[in-house]
Parts: sequence; structure tokens; C-alpha cells
Amino acid sequence: MDLIGIIESAEKQYKQILEGYFVSIYKEDVLPSHGLDHHRRVWKYSKELLLHVPLESSNQLPKLVEDLIIASYLHDIGMAVDPGVRHGKCSMELCSRFLHQYHLEESCFSDVLDAIENHDNKEYSGDIIQNDLLKILSTADDLDAFGMTGVYRYSEIYLARGITFENIGFRVIENAAKRFENFQKAFSSCKELVENHTNRYNILIDFFIKYNEQLPTYYFGTLNPSGYCGVVELFDYLVKKQLNLKDIYISSDKYLANSIIKCYLSELAAELNCF
Repeated sequence: MDLIGIIESAEKQYKQILEGYFVSIYKEDVLPSHGLDHHRRVWKYSKELLLHVPLESSNQLPKLVEDLIIASYLHDIGMAVDPGVRHGKCSMELCSRFLHQYHLEESCFSDVLDAIENHDNKEYSGDIIQNDLLKILSTADDLDAFGMTGVYRYSEIYLARGITFENIGFRVIENAAKRFENFQKAFSSCKELVENHTNRYNILIDFFIKYNEQLPTYYFGTLNPSGYCGVVELFDYLVKKQLNLKDIYISSDKYLANSIIKCYLSELAAELNCF
């Protein structure tokens, strides 16, 4: 079966209405790092992973792609209601509302609702997820947590959840390690894929190792944020003021004096511009 054709057909049918529904619910000043662009990237990673998932029958593919685009675009929409650990359930309920709004039979999309509700189980208890939909969705979500983009996403959501500056670096490293281990297990046979995202994982880990090294001598709350701690401090400012990432770039001149912050903002922009 022509995977590209199936994907294009699913996008033609669903992409516009999914994005329209998403922006009607999710206001970007809530948690910008988990807004529409995050969901677009998860769909991009999902398409990449689809190329590496062996299916028992090619007849499964059209339905899997259909389910996957819906799950990719709505898995974190519940953060508009609850940015905490319950957001999967809230997202599932909002997905159910989407199905009803567009006259889609909910019983035909039970796997989508289940995948959305359970995608954020980052403990990965038990064996590797056997359900292809949940496996791809969860892994694609994990992949968007790596790289410079991952530094931004982790910082914003953890700070919003009240995790302190002193603990955030250690929590990120612990959580990201579980995500990466799950990805390696699930796609161990795809060497090029694993190598590519290993590099992105290492970027994230290296950042927070250096953050932890700077932490004992850094003073938060000064007028001149600097270094790796300064980057996270900028994201804390965004969270508290309910600002968007673009607000940092609009006023970026005052941060350019610090080479680490300047480099980070440049590399983050380059990553995001790829999408």
C-alpha cells in the first residue's frame, strides 16, 4: 500500500478541522510549548515512525493513519483545562467532543480515546506497548521532548507544575532517560532512526547537566540572567507572565550579551523553523 498516499488522504480529510478545533479550545498563552505547533511536530514524528512499524496486514494501515492523525493533534489539548498529570483524561474527553461535533462514530475511535488518555504514562510499566497506535503516539511525543525544543518544553511544563529551580534539572534528566530507553527498545532495529534521535537526546541531557553544574553558584532573580540557569529563568518569566516564546525573541537584544543564552535562542529558533 502507498503510505504517502494514505497519509495525504488522512491529512486532506482531517488536518484542517483538527487544527481549527484545537485553536478553538487551546489558548496559546496557557502553555505555549504544548500548543498547536507541538501537536504538528508530534504528527511529523508519527509519520516518521510509521515507516518503521511492521504491520501484520497492510489493510491495517489506512485506519491506523486515520487514528494517528487525530491522536497526534488532540493528545495534549486537555492541558487547556488541566496542565497536570490528569491532562490525558481531559484530552480524551475533548477528543470525544470533537468526534461528536464532526459526526464521527465514537465506537469506531475507541483506540484513539484510549491512546490519548494513556499517552503520558512515562513510567513505561510492563512490556513494550503492543498497540501500534499508542506505541507510535507515545514515542512521537517523547521525541519532541529532545533537543533544544525539549529544553523549552520541559522547562515550561515543569515550572508551571511548581517544580523548583533546584530540582528541575534532575527531574528532566530522570524523565528523559525513561523516554529515551522506551524509544530505543521500541525501535532498536532502526539504527539510523535511533542514531538521529540519540543526538537530539544528548543535546537535552548535556544542557541540563551543565545547568546542574551552574546551579550551586547561580543567583536567580537578578536583572541579568546568564548561562544555562539563565535560559530556564527566562522560561520561568514566560510562565509567570503568561507570555509566549515570541516575546523573548522580540526583546532578545537584552539577552544577547550572554553568549550561552544567545546561542541557545539561536539554536532553538533554528530547530523550530525546521517545522
